[in-house]
Amino acid sequence: MEERDVRFVRLWFTDVLGFLKSVAIAPAELEGALSEGIGFDGSAIQGFARVYESDMVAHPDPSTFQLLPWRGNPGGTARMFCDIGLPDGSPSFADPRHVLKRAMRKAADMGFTYYVHPEIEFYLFKQPIVPGEVPIPVDHSGYFDHTTATAGTDFRRSAITMLEQMGISVEFSHHEGGPGQQEIDLRYADALSMADNIMTFRVVVKEVAVMQNLFASFMPKPLADQPGSGMHSHVSLFEGDTNAFYDASGEYNLSKIGRQFVAGLLHHASEISAVLNPWVNSYKRLAGGGEAPNYICWGQNNRSAMVRVPMFKPNKSSSARIELRTVDSAVNPYLAYALILNAGLSGIENEMILPDPAEDDVWSLTDRQREALGIKPLPNSLDAAVRAMETSQLVADTLGEHVFDFVLRNKRAEYAEYMRQVTPLELSKLLPSL
Repeated sequence: MEERDVRFVRLWFTDVLGFLKSVAIAPAELEGALSEGIGFDGSAIQGFARVYESDMVAHPDPSTFQLLPWRGNPGGTARMFCDIGLPDGSPSFADPRHVLKRAMRKAADMGFTYYVHPEIEFYLFKQPIVPGEVPIPVDHSGYFDHTTATAGTDFRRSAITMLEQMGISVEFSHHEGGPGQQEIDLRYADALSMADNIMTFRVVVKEVAVMQNLFASFMPKPLADQPGSGMHSHVSLFEGDTNAFYDASGEYNLSKIGRQFVAGLLHHASEISAVLNPWVNSYKRLAGGGEAPNYICWGQNNRSAMVRVPMFKPNKSSSARIELRTVDSAVNPYLAYALILNAGLSGIENEMILPDPAEDDVWSLTDRQREALGIKPLPNSLDAAVRAMETSQLVADTLGEHVFDFVLRNKRAEYAEYMRQVTPLELSKLLPSL
């Protein structure tokens, strides 16, 4: 910090809903923060604590120290992610980072390391954003379009440069299918590092957008007639240096452990939907078709399936993985990746049998055909997802009682508020005729 003339250190942590929280301290306070933590009022943070148990302590994780490139030099600003604890030194039951660490410890006890590689989609809109009005995309380009002088091209270059300055490796970037829609794929990392990276990614994307007089949105479905934004997540388990999902002799080169992991994801798909698709708007994305799955099935080259087994280089066993396509870009990544892991581990522990793959376009089948194939739908609303989650032992055990209870109460309230709204569709269709 002295070498780099750091004047402020921002301590970051995430609330239960996935929003980033931040407190800045002077460099002179960091030594005390590292040894004792920084106390704060947890009752003021969404989902953290009730008023009578409000004292909490933020413990900075020194391994997450990075300069914030957009703050400039001299007199720069750095950031560190925090683990949240209670005054007695125990971890906070409400800390999403602790939820993921607990799930990863379970995997480690079974001999596995858990890696994730997300493809993060988002929209770029022109300023100003007027609440209640349809936003205007920055361009009208399409999937993989090569354009020389659009806002999205310059934006991606600036954002990727900044991400790499913060130690976050980017594999790919391109224009997505919707007007103004972008995709940036992060290089795989262990799930905890990746969840930290995703939180950082959102900050960087929004900061670069503001610098270019744009607005970046991770809303799952901002435009009614265009594709939604997802975060397709490639997942793998390793045993030491060996990819536990790879079997040279297996169908699709997928090992028995890999097949059981996918079976667990399918088995628990409805129960974990309220965390992987946590907003009322999420279900507009899933209902819209495009590349958003809304049926519980798997396949290899099937982009309508919930879980896909990507083709990979035949001699590169380390790249064997599965791709979960339901996840929103607007999730709390700590909770989402914890549930994905425990759902898969449940399949391994219980030796679940993977059903036959769906190699047809699942959307083009009739309900009767899907029923005959044993393909069930995902929850079609936040209400249905909450109902599936409230009886789930897996979700309760993964999140812990406090987070589980808060998510249920918060999402029930969100859906109740949503159901009270009178939408433009109702006013345009029903008002003239009723």
